Amino acid sequence: MGCGGIEQTLPDIPRIYTALAEWLACMVCILEMHPRFEKWKICGILALALPVQAVFLELTKGRNGFLWFLFMAMAVLFMYLLIYGCTDSHALDAAYHCIRAFVMAEFAASLEWQLQCYFYYYCGFQATWLTLLLLIGIYGSVYLILWKLSRQVASKEDDLDITGREVVFAAVIGISVFLCSNLGFVYTNTPFGGRYQEDVFNVRTLVDLGGLAIFYAYHIQRLHLRSQQDLARMEMILHNQYMQYQQSQETLELIHLKYHDLKHHILVLRAEESAEKRSEYLDQMEADIKSYGAQQHTGNPVLDTLLTSKSLNCMKHGIEMTIVADGALLDFMDVMDICSIFGNALDNAIECEKQLQEQEKRMIHVSVFSQRDFLIIRIENYCEQQLRFEKELPVTTKAQREFHGYGLKSVRHTVHKYGGEVDISLKDCWFSLKVLIPL
Repeated sequence: MGCGGIEQTLPDIPRIYTALAEWLACMVCILEMHPRFEKWKICGILALALPVQAVFLELTKGRNGFLWFLFMAMAVLFMYLLIYGCTDSHALDAAYHCIRAFVMAEFAASLEWQLQCYFYYYCGFQATWLTLLLLIGIYGSVYLILWKLSRQVASKEDDLDITGREVVFAAVIGISVFLCSNLGFVYTNTPFGGRYQEDVFNVRTLVDLGGLAIFYAYHIQRLHLRSQQDLARMEMILHNQYMQYQQSQETLELIHLKYHDLKHHILVLRAEESAEKRSEYLDQMEADIKSYGAQQHTGNPVLDTLLTSKSLNCMKHGIEMTIVADGALLDFMDVMDICSIFGNALDNAIECEKQLQEQEKRMIHVSVFSQRDFLIIRIENYCEQQLRFEKELPVTTKAQREFHGYGLKSVRHTVHKYGGEVDISLKDCWFSLKVLIPL
């Protein structure tokens, strides 16, 4: 960037330093997000991106006015494409992270160059090793602190779900910081310039620091808010599953009463002389027997209640559900957690089967067993949909995307409480949810 007569006193930041700062800032954001490709591919893209960015900035240095703004916009666009291309994120999320990376880069580059100029011009330390030490130390410290700061509350599993309004707000912060900190180098007669080059350096660094603080305060607050919202939604889902469990208990009690009533029906049937009435009685008895036959006996009363309830629902919709489960293996788990895992998983499976037109394809398999000191829960259902996965979860086809995947997220959250893992896959038209929990 050209700076007229002031540049003769203290030079502006070398373009290679700016390119390195922007590249490192992009990498910090990429590390926080879910990758689009394998690690080796992303490493290759990042290795290529740095020299390309450095060459571009070097070729466009010394421009003023409109060209200066244009080339800076192109540099930011390159950062956006790098973040969007390397991560499995939505366009708005990538734009938000790009602005955050740009603000980080502005501060890191400004702070490092100000300190380097201080030691070089005012203290007389002109050794190459000191230059490299400052570059590595300042860049390394700044980006490590910022990465750890976001890492405490951020998660690769979820998108930020940034809105257009939030991108505009972030862009206003980024543009304001950039203009206030850099106009003094392009145009000396601005409120952000100064009579002495040191003044311009101080203004730039302080403005960048203030902008970074504002942006990160907003960023971390938003991450906290998102975490609270996710937790509230999962708690609501868990509560609903528990309420379903309680309702299922009441239903089973009614079934037991019906079973005892069968004895009276048999007595009436034996005494009935009318063939038509006997047929009606038989039909009623058959329905009652089917309901009672849906009861499950796995060795765990909570699981029995849930599976029985879901079996009755499956019978209602013509879904064949086979169960092979050792419920005693679940005795160490909390009632609410059992409801969360099986309730959410089976609700998703039943919902999928109900969409199948051919009733003979409506099948669900449930198995609970132990293997090599692990509790294994496997719930499979036939699925003809071509699902797309994001963050290892299937993308919803429902209109209300704000509740996307929270049932499965609740399952994963519950399993993680016990040190377990969840694997979700779709192969040969079979959707599989597999849970592994150490015993």
